[in-house]
Amino acid sequence: MITKLGEKFSYLFLKYMPDAFVFAIVLTLISALAAYFLVDASFITILSSWYDGFFDLLAFAMQIILILVTGFSIALSPIIGKGIDKITQFINTPKQVYFFVVFIGLLLSLVSFGWIVITGVLARELALRVKGVNYPFLIACVYVSMCGWVTGLSSTIPLLLNTENNYLIETGVLSKTIPTSYTLNSYLNYSIIASFLIIMPLFMMFVGSKIKHTKELKDLCNTNELDVKKSIEEEALSMKLPFKAYSDNFNNSFILQGLVVIMGFSYIIYYFIINGMDLNFNIMIFIFIILGLCLHKTPLRYGIAMQRSSRNISGILFQYPFYAGIMGVMIYTGLGEYLAQGLASIATINTYPFYAFLTGGLVNFAIPSAGGEFAVVGPSIISAIQEIGRGLPDFQVTSMISRASLAIAYGESLSNLLQPFFLLLIVPVMGVGTKLQARDVMGYLVLPFFLLFCIQACLVLWMPL
Repeated sequence: MITKLGEKFSYLFLKYMPDAFVFAIVLTLISALAAYFLVDASFITILSSWYDGFFDLLAFAMQIILILVTGFSIALSPIIGKGIDKITQFINTPKQVYFFVVFIGLLLSLVSFGWIVITGVLARELALRVKGVNYPFLIACVYVSMCGWVTGLSSTIPLLLNTENNYLIETGVLSKTIPTSYTLNSYLNYSIIASFLIIMPLFMMFVGSKIKHTKELKDLCNTNELDVKKSIEEEALSMKLPFKAYSDNFNNSFILQGLVVIMGFSYIIYYFIINGMDLNFNIMIFIFIILGLCLHKTPLRYGIAMQRSSRNISGILFQYPFYAGIMGVMIYTGLGEYLAQGLASIATINTYPFYAFLTGGLVNFAIPSAGGEFAVVGPSIISAIQEIGRGLPDFQVTSMISRASLAIAYGESLSNLLQPFFLLLIVPVMGVGTKLQARDVMGYLVLPFFLLFCIQACLVLWMPL
């Protein structure tokens, strides 16, 4: 029954879901109409809000692009290729691939959601080496594994609540910070992590093993993509001039690149001594670049690796501004706050976690950024909870705010399974040489969504904090 249901969802998404860019256009129009009819925003206000938000994600988009290409370039190094070859000595069936990719991806996502690039690269290489792997389903496995980031070290909302003088404190919504003992180190968060690590690898392995019609990577790739290519080292050698030239000496210099690598690793060590395990996009990009320089050894080889790894990033370049525009409509017209207040107004002391969970999931379709979404809905939800908890001890109200904040984060992360925004992180890596689109993958994400929705809704309601 589960298999037939999964195949049905896959067929429906293939038939009805348009390209990811069309999805962004439709969401733009829906958010504009909602702002007009629900909050009485004028046409000019909506247009201005859309334009003002259009460029808000430029820095974020550039960070994502660099994470993708620098992470992919590391995987193209000979030493990583040999390492993956060794892994395939132990992982040699499709079921093992599905389980391993989801499990490893979840562990990596606990460090940072940007590490989904590593999961995607590993999954693609395994698909090239193991026969019978259904590649669109494997991409879905990678996408599912990203959901765990919201419970980990880089989770935006818990870190914000624990930041001194954050905007919630400055605006009077909160009177003090909320330590991570109430959020990341709570029993609720640990239970969510356990549910991911125990249930999802087994579930995806089970569903994947029941798929009858598989589409292997070798069948989806253009013929020339699977032809034996020159290695990066061979391509670098072929670019040398037929006579001795100083320019070639510089291009293939181990010393020049080695000096930069020493400088880079020196700063990385210094950074973690000073800041501890404070991982953010900038330090991750820096680590990926320095590690890539180290593994590829010469400037020319690294340049070739970067060129190969950046061939498929157009989706991010032009779609992120549209999602930023949607976010602008939600924020600057007051639509996001209106929706949050509507849901918060019907919450009670017993149901507020569930409504916070729903709010996080619904608003995420228009604001696919945990930090950006919480800036819009967080104050309304927190104020509603403070009203519900009036007369209760301070520690209990703090616990209620923490539970609701986590619920928003979990809902935000979970609803990513039903929209293709963050799939743009995976396709540039895993879709190289294929014509795969979001609709080829999204159908496989419906069953994991329903399973996780039921589990997480129960946990946010009844699991002790």
